[in-house]
Amino acid sequence: MIKTVKNLKKKIGNKVNKRLKEFENNKDWFSELCFCLLTANAKAKTALEIEKEADFLEMSEEELKEVIRKNKHRFHNRKAEYIVEARKFANIKEILKENKREFLIKNVKGIGMKEASHFLRNVGFFDYAILDRHVLSVLKENKIIKDVKLTKKRYLEIEDKFRGIANKLGMSMGELDLYVWYMKTGKVLK
Repeated sequence: MIKTVKNLKKKIGNKVNKRLKEFENNKDWFSELCFCLLTANAKAKTALEIEKEADFLEMSEEELKEVIRKNKHRFHNRKAEYIVEARKFANIKEILKENKREFLIKNVKGIGMKEASHFLRNVGFFDYAILDRHVLSVLKENKIIKDVKLTKKRYLEIEDKFRGIANKLGMSMGELDLYVWYMKTGKVLK
């Protein structure tokens, strides 16, 4: 895996660096939070389409349901409900101070370890692992982990292994995630 990532860095390093800069410059943290709510149990591409169409702060729950359903996202009722409820965190950038991931998990309905890590990476905090099915699959294929079942404890254990790989490569976990995701999808998304 390390050799593959090193080769990818030569091939797509500029793309990855550009994306990391976009994350650091992200001004719309609430929209990003909603995007991450939408990516749980769904494809990132679908969440991106919804993000383009939806006004997460202004649309009614019914309007959000319709946009989400129209884009063939599963759980449109639940996701619209989560987004409307998350509006109390519209100023999330000012709210997050310490223990960012824990705050998100405890306070934002629909956010777990992966989604909180995803959100934080996408707003410029690169010291979290986004252990989605793509990343877990690569780790399993490379015999870094044996199974992909996650509890919070197991998530943190795998994250430590991921951090070790990132350290060996001289990069953050957020950067490594983009390379590993590319290995499975051929894309550098958010």
